Amino acid sequence: MKKILIVDDEASILTVMRRILSKQYEVVCASSGTEALEIFDKEMPDLVLSDLRMPEMDGYELRHFLQEKSDVPFIFMTADDSNESESKGFEIGAADYIRKPANPEVLLRRLGNIVQNIDRIHGLKAAASLDPMTQMLNKSAVQQEIAALCQNVPGILMMIDLDSFKLVNDIYGHDMGDRILIRFAELIKGMIRSTDVAGRLGGDEFLVYLQRVEDKNVVREKIAHLNEQLLRSAEEYMGEDMGIPLGVSVGAVFVPEEGMDFFLLCQKADKALYTVKNQGKHNVAFYGAAHSARQKELPGKDIFDIRRILGERSPEPGAFLLDFEKFQSIYRYILRMGGRYPGHTQLLHFILEQDSQQEAAEAFLEMLLHILRRSDCVMQNGRLQFLVLLTNAGREEGEWVRDRIYAKWAEHPLAQHCSVICDMEPLTENG
Repeated sequence: MKKILIVDDEASILTVMRRILSKQYEVVCASSGTEALEIFDKEMPDLVLSDLRMPEMDGYELRHFLQEKSDVPFIFMTADDSNESESKGFEIGAADYIRKPANPEVLLRRLGNIVQNIDRIHGLKAAASLDPMTQMLNKSAVQQEIAALCQNVPGILMMIDLDSFKLVNDIYGHDMGDRILIRFAELIKGMIRSTDVAGRLGGDEFLVYLQRVEDKNVVREKIAHLNEQLLRSAEEYMGEDMGIPLGVSVGAVFVPEEGMDFFLLCQKADKALYTVKNQGKHNVAFYGAAHSARQKELPGKDIFDIRRILGERSPEPGAFLLDFEKFQSIYRYILRMGGRYPGHTQLLHFILEQDSQQEAAEAFLEMLLHILRRSDCVMQNGRLQFLVLLTNAGREEGEWVRDRIYAKWAEHPLAQHCSVICDMEPLTENG
């Protein structure tokens, strides 16, 4: 039911208007412009019906003050039959102009037309402000709403980015990518309150504003939960062995501590996001700490100190175990080197059978690390898959290493219930 605020300094008019309108609308009344301003902030009516001639603050002034707060439709009522006052009313944006005393049927019909127009306009605005895929606010709408909040309400601005989302599209297709985005939008909506604002900037980037939140731990808990639920959903859609390190990275900034200008705040949040991306992803960083981290320098005084700092303290024997990001960096580096890289590089992909237990996967990984050389790289890709980069190894050497791993695994007690297959492709062919 729509809510109408009636403003008139005559109590008898308020009584009559309430009796007429309360059959179809929720009605609140004010006996002056000043009282109307106070009631408006508390009740947030859908429409204002105000007398034009009132002491202290007339209808024109009331309309002026309310216009600064809201674009709520405004209707003037007056016993003045001059065309000048009616013309002035429409000039300042009145939705209608009604002469007193009003015929009840005519009044209800005219208000009904205005309310229908309000619903139509709100529907068009809603459609124009929503991202069609996720049904969240689109880029322009979320920027506009959060920019207004930054000027008036303290809170935390968060820039959210999906980690490794491109791999979903590349490996499983864009339909799966769309499913992940829609699910992620649902998770964000479930994470925030009704007073918070969230929207999609485009691609896999989202923007969220948490109103009146000051505790970093609250944000950390939300993002940890978001990462957990996203991974769970992704494994449900693509399988536990999807092999994609999907997650969420977030750059956050406090408002107004770090300013009130929306675009400057976004730049700071982006800097914090950059820090997360370079420190392992799947986490949140707040602007202050993120900025100082980016300015951090190696403490070495000369190149010998720097080599000591960058190098391994106690190098482990066997292959180099890496996470996805580090493995990908080395893979790309080798590709960039191309034919200039000394020797060949082989990429081996080991897959344990589907129903293998976690114990078998751990045993197979440990065996890989001990059999391979210190110059080789290993990454666990999902629960039952493993990638190996054999550097300085041709096709025959790669096949020899593969067969040796087959033979060594066949000796393991767990191999009776867990077979393994391997694909091998040359990464570089120098020679």
